[in-house]
Amino acid sequence: MRCCRGETLGEESLDRFKIVVLVLLACCTNASFAGEHPSLVLTKAGVAEIRQQLGNVPLFDQTLARVQAEVDAEIASGIETPVPKDFSGGYTHERHKRNFLLLPKAGALYQILEDERYAVYVRDMLLAYAEMYPTLPLHPQTRSYARGKLFWQCLNDANWLLYAAQGYDAIYEWLTPAQREQLETDLFRPFADFLSMGNPQFFNRIHNHSTWGNAAVGMIGLVMEDDALVERALYGLAEDGLDFDSKDDDGGFIKQAGQAAGFLANLNEPFSPDGYYTEGPYYQRYAMYPFLMFGQGLNNARPELGILEYRDGVLLKAIDALLNLSDADGEFFPLNDAQKGMSIYTQSLVTAVDIAYHAGEQDPRLLSIAARQGSVTLDDAGFAVAMGLRDGKAAPYQQSSVNLTDGSDGDEGGVAVLRAADAAMTLVFKYAAQGLSHGHYDKLSMSLYERGNEVLQDYGLVRFVNIEQKGGGNYLPENSTWAKQSIAHNTLVQDQSSHFEGRYDVGSRHHSELRFFSADQPQVQVVSAEEANAYPGTIMQRTLAMIRDGDDTPPFLLDIMRAKANTPHQYDLPFWFMGQHLGVNTAMATLRLPTVLGEDSGYQHLYLEAEGSADERGVRFQWLNAGRFFTLTSATKAADKLMLVRLGANDPDFNLRRDAALIIRRDAEASTVFASTLEVHGSYSPVSELTVQPRGRVAAVEVIHDDIAYTAVAIVNKDGEQAIFVVANVEVNSEAEHRLVLNGNTYQWQGPFHYVASGASTHD
Repeated sequence: MRCCRGETLGEESLDRFKIVVLVLLACCTNASFAGEHPSLVLTKAGVAEIRQQLGNVPLFDQTLARVQAEVDAEIASGIETPVPKDFSGGYTHERHKRNFLLLPKAGALYQILEDERYAVYVRDMLLAYAEMYPTLPLHPQTRSYARGKLFWQCLNDANWLLYAAQGYDAIYEWLTPAQREQLETDLFRPFADFLSMGNPQFFNRIHNHSTWGNAAVGMIGLVMEDDALVERALYGLAEDGLDFDSKDDDGGFIKQAGQAAGFLANLNEPFSPDGYYTEGPYYQRYAMYPFLMFGQGLNNARPELGILEYRDGVLLKAIDALLNLSDADGEFFPLNDAQKGMSIYTQSLVTAVDIAYHAGEQDPRLLSIAARQGSVTLDDAGFAVAMGLRDGKAAPYQQSSVNLTDGSDGDEGGVAVLRAADAAMTLVFKYAAQGLSHGHYDKLSMSLYERGNEVLQDYGLVRFVNIEQKGGGNYLPENSTWAKQSIAHNTLVQDQSSHFEGRYDVGSRHHSELRFFSADQPQVQVVSAEEANAYPGTIMQRTLAMIRDGDDTPPFLLDIMRAKANTPHQYDLPFWFMGQHLGVNTAMATLRLPTVLGEDSGYQHLYLEAEGSADERGVRFQWLNAGRFFTLTSATKAADKLMLVRLGANDPDFNLRRDAALIIRRDAEASTVFASTLEVHGSYSPVSELTVQPRGRVAAVEVIHDDIAYTAVAIVNKDGEQAIFVVANVEVNSEAEHRLVLNGNTYQWQGPFHYVASGASTHD
């Protein structure tokens, strides 16, 4: 564990830290906002300033008007608290969700506009829940490992309490003491106890689920000034008498004896020092809301804890990490379980950006993100952002190439993003840890984007979130049988078996290792990593280089995947391309009746539609997408097979997209190298029907050297000119000196790689 200064705490120091926190909590009457409401994310001082400036802060005023119209419509339609019965997407689920989203909005309107209609609405809704909650049974749907009462899982119940705490805080002083007593006795304390003591398998966990539970219990504890609840939120439940299974129903990790739990543990374990969250950006943006809301609440009500400075300010670093894990359109890269299309425009990221600006160093770059989002939160943080925009303080937020470590100590792999100028090409390279229960078996996988459009895709998840017709809006069976499997990703698959045999308990013990990351030279950016545990007896190395030969030429990607095994194996390297297949430079025999490619590990979902034999000339595969042309050029061997496959086999409920891929298959080799380039070029307009540069510049890719020390690849263009890329396989120190003779030419360089552009002179 780490203290608020970011220092690692041993067991003895941890005990002292807990004592200090307990003393601080016991002395909370001296805290800045003790006994004062609102005091979580909206404060009395903030409200006073907002009222003074109303009408003079455009983005805040616009947001306020939208929210007021929304809440007024709900007040006119009346309060509904139906008996819970539905999964996600069903009427009762969506109605209770709508209710909790309205509570803080109506509370903020009361505080800002001083209109008691909004306080009455919050009060009446909370009292309606207080009337139903004491006799409310567990939710009738039994799928979850931790069933809620209002919702089918405790996770959504925790959502409700976290939002309700904000609404309660906003009207706390307006309520009578009797009304507060009723709400706390019949609703809030039983609700907090149910989420925590009633469901330790949910609350005492390292996962985004328990983060919501911890934050919800902590937030209502702050409003009620209940130190015991705040302590429970920070540290989790005591271990005595708790009996946990080792996994939940989706394979997730649940706290075992002797392991830390609670909000601080969830700040320690899933986040790396760079702010990367091990479950991936989709779940990171979801978890950021409870992390930051409780963090901001603690920062206001218990500033002496220094929670936003905890672990060197990891919560605020996490927001910058998230912004860098999105494409040019603001959509998050779909690593691990992730719904495509989730973006920086989601409300959780509006909250995150506002709090990061307000509680951090008022980074002007965040204002440009807020301007894109077009909305702010109705609290102190949102007001500060709107004021900054009004006063012209915004600066551009320039996404850059970045390497984000994974693991609490930053030593469990990571995710690298290489970006060419003007978003012409963006590479995402995943060499991370398993990612808890939402992780996929895709070590050394990559995906590629061009100006926000997918070129080589990561599938994401198999789930139709909140669409009731598809499994109640929950994860579908194909998420495990397809989306998590290795063949679903752009990575190497051995013997038609997923990495770690698709076993969570094995995969969670291992991570890939970064070999080097170099983004200092805009003309050549390179990342390289190694995976030694996905297949016993096999070491995989992947080196990816984004290369721009000149300012007037678009960048291209060089991909070198090297496998070194003890015995011969079959290797499949898929490329999940997005768009319309245009052609391939070898004859492909189309199967009259597509056949299923395998029986398990994801292969049972693949139709083989066409196949052909490669030769030593290599393969050139072309497609069109979003008005751009793409060419994949790969070095192949005479015995290699090319397979065009399509997703959709053994999918009785049509849960899978009908995506297509090219697979290069290589049989009966122990050690081998796959080398490919991918070019983005030309354009096509369906309006003018004009085609520009429909063919790439690369004529061939050849592996010209491979041994224990070096791998060298030649990239030959259509004019016959040859570029050379050499990567060190062992010594990757940036200061290391290297020398290699290739075809009579001597290459000398310093560092882990060397690139000689086509037309450049070699040297001796």
